[in-house]
Amino acid sequence: MAQTSMNKGNFEHEPIDLGYKDLVAKTTDSGRKYAAPNGVRYPSVTTVLSILSEDHIREWRARVGAEEANKISRRASGRGTAVHSVLERYVDNEEDYLKDANLIVKSNFMEVKEILDVRLTKVYAQEAALYSEHLGIAGRVDCVGVWDGKNSIIDYKTAAKSKKKEWCEGYFIQETAYAIMWEERTGMPITQLVTVIAGDEGAQVFIEHRDNWSKKLLETIAEYRRRKLFGHK
Repeated sequence: MAQTSMNKGNFEHEPIDLGYKDLVAKTTDSGRKYAAPNGVRYPSVTTVLSILSEDHIREWRARVGAEEANKISRRASGRGTAVHSVLERYVDNEEDYLKDANLIVKSNFMEVKEILDVRLTKVYAQEAALYSEHLGIAGRVDCVGVWDGKNSIIDYKTAAKSKKKEWCEGYFIQETAYAIMWEERTGMPITQLVTVIAGDEGAQVFIEHRDNWSKKLLETIAEYRRRKLFGHK
């Protein structure tokens, strides 16, 4: 249902019981880990997938300098967190979803809002902490719901510039992990992956299928474990 620009969201919610309220996460120099109800501390999916970009990030930091790189990273992280918060409040049908949002965040949100109002029709969970004994990882999914009539993993991203689909491989692998973890925890299979990018050049949506990325996910997890045992070569 379409909304006017300042109306609160009007999304149907059908919460799915995960069997626990939340997972406690702790971040150290080696990354983030989640404490699962089974007593195991699992590395986060973002920590595991960081090996895909660590060489690129190292080269970028060397090129622009540590101080400038830290400044850019903090700015991007701050905006990403702010946009995520607004989107979460809006999808939760809260009245004051734009509280504390600056002009850039509001602009990014409004681009995505028009898409959500039409394509997201039901919400099963938001910011849900998940884990998989099979994969040996954990993480927190932005949103699980019905998108274009299909049960979907929905992940929000922010970007200063538009992205080509081939640049988003890491996003699709991350969402595949969430889909597998969700099915393991709930018994509900989900194959549709939705990446929603709020950017200064307009919003983008990429749709992918879980099965296209499951092999790459397993390969990345195996490489992460190898590096933990033997180091990066």
